[in-house]
Amino acid sequence: MRPVKIATAQFEHRSGDKSANLHTIRTMAATAANAGADVIAFHECSITGYTFARDLSKAQMLDLAEFIPHGPSIQALQAIAADTGITVLAGLFEKDADDKLYKAYVCVDKNGLLAKYRKLHPFINPHLTPGDAYVVFELHGWKCGILICYDNNIIENVRATALLGADIIFMPHVTMCTPSTRPGAGFVDPQLWERRETDPTSLRLEFDGMKGRSWLMKWLPARAYDNGIYAIFSNAIGMDDDQLKNGCSMILDPFGDIVAECRALGNDIAIATCTPEKLTQSGGYRYRKARRPDLYADIIGQPHQAEQKVVWMTTDDRS
Repeated sequence: MRPVKIATAQFEHRSGDKSANLHTIRTMAATAANAGADVIAFHECSITGYTFARDLSKAQMLDLAEFIPHGPSIQALQAIAADTGITVLAGLFEKDADDKLYKAYVCVDKNGLLAKYRKLHPFINPHLTPGDAYVVFELHGWKCGILICYDNNIIENVRATALLGADIIFMPHVTMCTPSTRPGAGFVDPQLWERRETDPTSLRLEFDGMKGRSWLMKWLPARAYDNGIYAIFSNAIGMDDDQLKNGCSMILDPFGDIVAECRALGNDIAIATCTPEKLTQSGGYRYRKARRPDLYADIIGQPHQAEQKVVWMTTDDRS
């Protein structure tokens, strides 16, 4: 494998406005390509928008979703890749011939679709169908995987994708700044976003604190470190429907170290070079070699009734 230069992006998407979002994707892809990047990754549902979908009926979701690979957004991504010379990863809602709906993430180059992944643990809309397969594909000579947002919180998904051969895992999100049972979690006041130019300090304190980046640092470096993989984290920034997101798109190496990160309070790109040497130098590489599945294969694989009780809170739930 030769080194590959990857960009991760953050931008403020527009809910339901695929044309506007694809325009932003095109602009940022061109910027990354001009900076020498081979690949650029965008966040979950970066094409369609995300949180607004919680209120959509199935008919509205079917109208928003597209067939893959023949839908117009995939064709647009292919045109962007051809015009800029960069491989693009982005997310959208997918539908199939049976009117099933999925949260999808795709990888597209100038020749068309390279990979498609369906989120295993979708919850933003009750009409979404969970995906049922991991995805590992080749990209610029590297083995890559995809796990969308909540999928990364179930640690078995990351380990399984790594064991299937992935050296790079793309982790698109729309996350942080949302209430949970964890102390310190919660919404960030949208007024701080409106005042970001005159009062960046107050917004940065919220974005970097326990509502945002500090929570991310509890687990994201561990996913890269434990598995000895490059983690490409992409997240939205700005207003997502009525909720504010904090970006922090970043790239972590197999040592769990951040090698590039978006720090702007707005649309931004971070670029890092992934080198193959780190894969075998990392502790995670040794830990995988030292596994004793004879001890725990039956424990991990025992029958289990999955319970995914995820509630996507709204601003009405602040109290």
